[in-house]
Amino acid sequence: MILDNLITKRHDCFVTKDDFSDGFSRPFDTMSLQDTASGVALWRQVADGIERGIADGRFAAGDRLPGETEIAETYRVNRHTVRRALATLAGRGLVRAERGSGTYVEAPRLAYPLRSRTRFSEIVGAGGREPDGRLIDASQELASRELARLLGLKTGAPLIRIEALRLADRTPICVGTIWLAAERFPDAGRIYERMRSMTKLLAHYGVRDYRRASTRVTAAIVDATDAARLDLALGRPVLVVDSTDVDPEGTPLLTKHTRFAAERVEFVVENS
Repeated sequence: MILDNLITKRHDCFVTKDDFSDGFSRPFDTMSLQDTASGVALWRQVADGIERGIADGRFAAGDRLPGETEIAETYRVNRHTVRRALATLAGRGLVRAERGSGTYVEAPRLAYPLRSRTRFSEIVGAGGREPDGRLIDASQELASRELARLLGLKTGAPLIRIEALRLADRTPICVGTIWLAAERFPDAGRIYERMRSMTKLLAHYGVRDYRRASTRVTAAIVDATDAARLDLALGRPVLVVDSTDVDPEGTPLLTKHTRFAAERVEFVVENS
């Protein structure tokens, strides 16, 4: 108990260079730590060392970092200090913790064009990453006045509602709520679960091409449900995109309410 209290107090204090050994053979850049006599907290020293490892390529995007115990042994600090350092890096979007798996280096932000022909799989693939889609839920509901207006239907018309998660190299990018007319797209939830792509779902129903008719972008703070789905901490920002897609004749096909992890994407507005 006494030892635990001493360790707990130590990580909150400032340290001197004598608190570290002369060198490590581990992958962290402990040799280049600043002289802590200047007054840099232990957790900041650990965070800075890991960040340098990411910056110089020793930890590439998607790599799993060593475990908390190994990092603690490397820096001769306790695990509480390591957790604070990792939480700081996660808050800056540099790493991501996956429950039961470990902490991974985040990929650079995905450049996501906003244009008349927007296809998630094509955008992710063009960036050299592997796209994926996962069905969260599918249900039926009746069209509200606003949804009916967007989809060119009567208020109360039956709709298929799909909740889906989109990923790039296993990293959650966005979660979307999609509404389609149940009459035109019966059993759309089951089809999406099998196809894992909205473009392929539409092709299944004979829609070979479509375009974006409208896009509206706003910002919000992630709620508890989407935080769990996107693997984000509560309080992190999301970019909200409300959009409607139409077929070549201009007939509405679907409308979406999509929440993007703001730290993982950057929107690029294209005029053409």
